[in-house]
Formats: sequence, structure tokens, C-alpha cells
Amino acid sequence: MAENTTLFDYLNLFWFTVLPYIALFTFFLVTIQRYRGKGFTYSSLSSQFLENKVHFWAMVPFHYGILVVLGGHILGFLLPNQLLLWNSNPMRLYILEISGFVGGVFTLVGLINIIIRRLTDARTKMVTSAADWIVISVLLFQICTGLYTAIFHSWGSSWFAASMAPYLWSIVKFNPTIAYVTPLPLMVKLHIIGAFSIITLFPFTRLVHALVVPNPYLWRKRQVVRWHWDRKKIRTPEFKINK
Repeated sequence: MAENTTLFDYLNLFWFTVLPYIALFTFFLVTIQRYRGKGFTYSSLSSQFLENKVHFWAMVPFHYGILVVLGGHILGFLLPNQLLLWNSNPMRLYILEISGFVGGVFTLVGLINIIIRRLTDARTKMVTSAADWIVISVLLFQICTGLYTAIFHSWGSSWFAASMAPYLWSIVKFNPTIAYVTPLPLMVKLHIIGAFSIITLFPFTRLVHALVVPNPYLWRKRQVVRWHWDRKKIRTPEFKINK
């Protein structure tokens, strides 16, 4: 029994103390190196031009859903006390929990459509790499464990603010306190491990496009594009033959 307890302690030490720093070190180091050496690869490599119908029903719910879910997690991390105060009102707690769950469902629906599209569309299948399937698998695992947690371990926003936020801040302060997470249910622990796994894989995959979202388009002035040739003439067969 003592050996099992010791092994369990070592596993907790690795998953919740060592892995977070491996993930963060890899994320920052490889992300910077990739941007400096291969900045042109900072793209989602969109395959929308290959097929658009399923692409719409995949990417739109996926992105909107994941924005809601990530926003909730970031809010709980940055403002845990304010979140607990918000949840002190049952109605506000229900609204927050339902919103997060709906966001998770949207993300799952979008990801399932992404999988279907990449399995059934021949042209999209050709541009899908092994790294894409690894990322999709980890994301699917993460979404499913998150939804399971939301259903069977209710009021996640409250215990996230009370347990996960202090643990994450202890990581940031280089004083990891795993006592906050070791008592949590297995599925919650797997969800945490999945999150750090995604952070580790992030700089090696097309997920890096999230770091170069074209935010300047929101405030940049409109650009005027002028043609300096006859567009109708340049597309005529005679023009091509003459050229």
C-alpha cells in the first residue's frame, strides 16, 4: 500500500508540477523560434477554398464555442474572487454554468464537423497532416472531459475559482502548490493534463494562428484598391493568346 501511495504521489508531482513547466517552456521557446525562423507558417492553412459548406458549420460553432469556454477559464483565473461573488446569486450561477456548457457543446459540434470534413472530403483529406489529427484528438479529449466535468461535477466555475485559480497562480509564481488539485476527481485531473498537453503541442501545429489574429483590421482605415488595366480585356482568350 505504501508503494502505491508513493507512486501516486510521484505521478501527481510529475503531472501537476513538472508538466506545467515543460509545457510553458516549450510553448514560449518554440513559438518564438518558429516566428523568427518560419514566420510564414503562422497560419491556420485554411482549406476553405477546397470546400466551404461543411467548413462553415465546422469552424463557426467551433470558434465561437471555444471563445466562450476560454473566456470563462481566463475570467476565473484573473478574477477568482469576483467570480465567486457573482456566483453567490443562484440565478447568476445558473446563467454562467449554462453559458459555459452551451459553449462546450458548440465547440464539440464544430470539432465533429471538422473531423467529418477531413474524413469525407478528398481534397481536404490530402492537406490534413498527422499533426492535425494529433491536435484534433487532444482537443476532442479535452472537450469531452470538460463536458463530463460540467455534467457530473457541477458548479465548476466556483470550484475553479477556489481551487484551480490558486494552483495556476502558484505555477506562475514558481511555487507550485499541488494540494489544490490532488483531491480533485480523476476526470478533472485528466482535463488539467489535457490542457497542459495542448499548450505543449501548440507551437508545433497550426494552432499558432491564434497568436496572429488580424486584430488591426478592427481599427485600420479602409484601403482603396485600384486596377491599372482593363480587367475584361485581360481575361479574354485573345489577350492570353497574344501574350
